[in-house]
Amino acid sequence: MSSQQRIGFMQGRLSSLVDGRIQAFPWDHWREEFATGEQSGFHMIEWTLDQERLYENPLLDKSGQQDIRDLCTRHEMRIPSLTGDCFMQAPFWKAADEDMQSLKRDFLAVCEACAAVGIGAIVVPLVDNGRLENQDQEDCLVAFLHEREVFFKDRDLKIVFESDFGPIELARFIGRLGADTFGVNYDIGNSAALGFDPKEEFAAYGDRVLNVHIKDRPRDGTTVPLGHGAADFTTVYAELARVGYEGNYILQTARAVDDDHAGVLARYRDMSVLEIERQGA
Repeated sequence: MSSQQRIGFMQGRLSSLVDGRIQAFPWDHWREEFATGEQSGFHMIEWTLDQERLYENPLLDKSGQQDIRDLCTRHEMRIPSLTGDCFMQAPFWKAADEDMQSLKRDFLAVCEACAAVGIGAIVVPLVDNGRLENQDQEDCLVAFLHEREVFFKDRDLKIVFESDFGPIELARFIGRLGADTFGVNYDIGNSAALGFDPKEEFAAYGDRVLNVHIKDRPRDGTTVPLGHGAADFTTVYAELARVGYEGNYILQTARAVDDDHAGVLARYRDMSVLEIERQGA
C-alpha cells in the first residue's frame, strides 16, 4: 500500500466546525464527507463519536450502519478506526455505581457497532477529561478490559489508547495489557505539546503503536497548521520506520480559516506523504 493510501482524515475535517469545536461529529454533513473525500483523493476515514446523542449516531443505528456500508462501497472508502471522544467526555473509570455500569454498556455497544461496519481499531483518549488521575481509575479500566478481552478478540477489535503519560509511564500502562488486542495511538502533535522526545517514546513503546494521528502543536499550545508547531515530523517518521510501523496515518490537523477544508486537508496529506516517504515510514 502506498503512503498516500495509508493516510486518511478524521471525520468532520471536511465539514464546517460544529458549535466552534475543532472536532465533533458532523451531523449535517457526514454523508457528504464520503463524496468530498473521494473527490479529494482520500479513501480512508476515522470515525468520531461524541457522548451527546450517542445512540442517535448512524454508527449505532441499524439503518445507519447500512448507510455507512453503502457509502463506503459507493465512494471506495474504508473506515478502519474510530476515535471515541465519547469515552473521554464520559469515562466510566471516573464514574460510580449505576452510572459506571451504564457507561460500560455504552462502551460495549460502541464496540458492537464498530464490528458491524468493519471498524477494527477503537481509539480511547486517556487525555483531558478522560486522563487517568490515580491508581484506582487505572485499575478500574484495566480490570474491565481484561474481563472483556475475549469479547474484543471475537469481534477482531483492537483497543488503542491515546495518553498524556510520559514514555516510561505509558510503557508501564500498556504493558499491563496483551499486545494481541491492545495498543497505542501515537498523536504527533500531543507529544510535541507535552515536550516529549520521540526517540524516548519509541524506545519505550514503539512496538505497541497501532495508529498515528498527524497534527502539530507548539509546546503547551493548541493545534496549529503543520510545520508551525513543535512537532519533529522527521524524527517521528524515522522512528516509525525503525520500529517497522505498517499502520495508518490519520490527519487530525488544524482547520481551514477560509472554509476550504478539502484544499487544506489535501495539502497536509501531500506534505505528510513527502516526509513519510523520505524517512521510509
